Amino acid sequence: MHTFCDVAVPVPLDAAFTYRVGETKPVVGGRVLVPFRAERMVGIVTRLHDNAPQSHDKDKKIQIKAVITALDTEPVLDAGLLKLGEWIAQYYIAPIGEVFRSMLPLTAEVKKQIIYRIAEAGHEALAASAGIGSSLRSRRSEAEQDLEYKALDYLAQRDFATEGSLRATVKIPKSLLLGMVRKRWIAREDTSSVRDARRTIQIAVLKDSGFGKGTASAVPKESERVPASAAEGRSLNPKQQALLTALQQNGGRLSVDQLRELPVPRTTLQTLIKRGLVEIIEEPAGFEVSSMKPRAVDDLKLTSKQKEALQKINTAASDQKFSVTLLHGVTGSGKTAIYLAAMKAVLAAGKAAIMLVPEIGLTPAAAANLHHQFKDDVAILHSGLSPDERAEQWHRIRRGEARIVVGTRSAIFAPVKSEDLALIVVDEEHDTSYKQEETPRYHGRDVAVMRGKLSNAAVVLGSATPSLESYHNARRGKYQLIELRERVEQRPLPKVEVLDMRSEFQQKNKEEEVLFSGGLTQAIRDRLARGEQAMVLLNRRGYAPVVLCRSCGETVQCENCAIALTHHKRDHKLECHYCGFKRAVPKLCPKCDSEHIYFIGAGSEKLEDRLHGLFPAARIGRMDRDTVRGKGDFERMLSSFDNGELDLLVGTQMIAKGHDIHGVTLVGVVGADFALGFPDFRAAERTFQLLTQVAGRAGRGDSPGEVILQTYSPEHYAIQYAAKHDYAAFFEKELQFRRWMHYPPFTAIANVLIRSDKLDFALRWSGEIGKWFDKNKSNGLRVMGPAIAPLSRLKGDHRYHFVLKSGSRPALNECLRKLVNFAADQKIPRTNLVIDVDAISLM
Repeated sequence: MHTFCDVAVPVPLDAAFTYRVGETKPVVGGRVLVPFRAERMVGIVTRLHDNAPQSHDKDKKIQIKAVITALDTEPVLDAGLLKLGEWIAQYYIAPIGEVFRSMLPLTAEVKKQIIYRIAEAGHEALAASAGIGSSLRSRRSEAEQDLEYKALDYLAQRDFATEGSLRATVKIPKSLLLGMVRKRWIAREDTSSVRDARRTIQIAVLKDSGFGKGTASAVPKESERVPASAAEGRSLNPKQQALLTALQQNGGRLSVDQLRELPVPRTTLQTLIKRGLVEIIEEPAGFEVSSMKPRAVDDLKLTSKQKEALQKINTAASDQKFSVTLLHGVTGSGKTAIYLAAMKAVLAAGKAAIMLVPEIGLTPAAAANLHHQFKDDVAILHSGLSPDERAEQWHRIRRGEARIVVGTRSAIFAPVKSEDLALIVVDEEHDTSYKQEETPRYHGRDVAVMRGKLSNAAVVLGSATPSLESYHNARRGKYQLIELRERVEQRPLPKVEVLDMRSEFQQKNKEEEVLFSGGLTQAIRDRLARGEQAMVLLNRRGYAPVVLCRSCGETVQCENCAIALTHHKRDHKLECHYCGFKRAVPKLCPKCDSEHIYFIGAGSEKLEDRLHGLFPAARIGRMDRDTVRGKGDFERMLSSFDNGELDLLVGTQMIAKGHDIHGVTLVGVVGADFALGFPDFRAAERTFQLLTQVAGRAGRGDSPGEVILQTYSPEHYAIQYAAKHDYAAFFEKELQFRRWMHYPPFTAIANVLIRSDKLDFALRWSGEIGKWFDKNKSNGLRVMGPAIAPLSRLKGDHRYHFVLKSGSRPALNECLRKLVNFAADQKIPRTNLVIDVDAISLM
């Protein structure tokens, strides 16, 4: 057995660390629990060997820590996934340990626990607390001292205490605890350990103990019931009788959670267990794939164009050779049916498939269709599941119990064996949600392409509005291009009307906020009169995005971010949509005490409020992050709309993509041009995609659809081409702009961000990096910056950035790697240097 192993731990360092194997038996690609500084961490074994690390100082011997325990006897990341993780680390300049952590949804299998013990210095401080308190009183608050001594007293009475118990009992903040550790008054230990993450449910079962005849699963007749316990001969009280009756009426068994909903004390169940009338057993907890109803896709009846597209995809999948196909189909052209049919063929061949959707909200509908088609062969992976649920689904995939995987971007790391993976589908491939916003900042679509390459699988990228990069690759022949230009069943694309809000504004009182045009209001009224449904999009949540003092001109800003707080009327709060900071709505201006507080602009909450005023009899629902906080909320809202229980659905971009509601005949867009004002070279592309996608929700049933776009920029090409459903013309126009300005797809791009909660540090570091770039520019590399980031302060950090462009991706990668080394030499913490390769946002 090997003596040492290299372990990638989830820390922002670009290296693996060597540990002594000891009595454990780690495997390459398996997890181990290891000590790292003062913590216990779960890492991935990348290598087993017998080479002890050598110190640069010959007189100093390196003390190598031992692995605490091996968590796996088999790899959790096979050779293919290990290679994929290494590629992500190289391509996105990300620490390898953090990459592997993002690939494994198995945090539930480790119980994280921090404990504290009182040290000798703590006993001494406690004994001399009066003297210490008086000597420090001039420098430190009495309240802080009291909390510290309370914590010491609490710890002195026991062997140890968890961080949670200390904070709950003593009410001491974590910062003070860490200060006591630094003073060596207390010792901090990480006692994290392995736990069983299997989900179980407790079932109460009626026993044969004299309460009626027959087996536990049989329901006794009224005549068979006896009002006494055979064990004790005592009569049952009414509450005990009620609980047993509930069990009888449900086949002799109910979950403990269901019994607790009865109006009886919890002790009643315990009493019946002691008397031998009821027993508790544990069973695996169930898992509902989706509560949404699937679309009728039983026969998968395809049009000739769909069959032609399917044939090409099936050929690519059956060849077991890597290929990428861009499926460009207008909204309603039947791309989903093609995906299902392709996966059906893959399953019939004994292979497996992965399907990615951009957002958790789109998972229920996709899962419902897949589960209807493939039953228990379907598994789901996304962050909306509980940690235990994610671990359970992951293990089902690993054991081969589920060969169809559906989920958001992290589902691309599903443990499907490389030799079994035949097909990867990336639906709505253009969507920016596929880009991770934290380290590792990978793009799910591009990682899907690389995984397909490593597994010799066919990759299908589907969209009605492909990203410019993907369409450019298809036009160059790098990807196979399949286009579906018509909707299924000869349904027409919706008629789109562009309404110029400038003329609407001129016709009305100029002091009045013009939210709805007369044309959109009348169109909604007509739909309601005909019993049809409508959707209205405003891609901004909250009630009003800016709160302004009309006396001094001050806007109410977030304390942590350089952004105005958004008014949320229903919660009576102002909220930052970046860091989550909240405060009460001020009655007076925080700066000048004026009472002239003014709310500017509109969000989806105001949109809903105004629609209720215009159409009081209409049943209106709103879908945004304020109303949809979990998977269940999303499914309930969409199901209600699909079942005709709602007339109008209002929302942000959540309502814009993927939904197939046949009753919708009208889509209205308020503020179609909002995104055009953002400092982002992709602003026009995002606007075109959003408008085209939301327009595609109309007319998917038997009745034709209509779309009304309200805009103050009706001449902009993004809006004009969206109204004409002309992707090709938009692509050519936008491509010309990208070529002139040296933006993707003609160059590789990276955003290098320097951040710190100390302004002096951010300025100094960005200056040092700027000088380094001046000396280390390679040919063809353009560096813009340092400059204040558009969002100059975020979550308490001051931010400066550089935008890098290069015609050579290897040259860009090499430059960024050298930058990481330079930053390490200059003692710039890795967490303060953010490198975003193929950046989606430059904010």
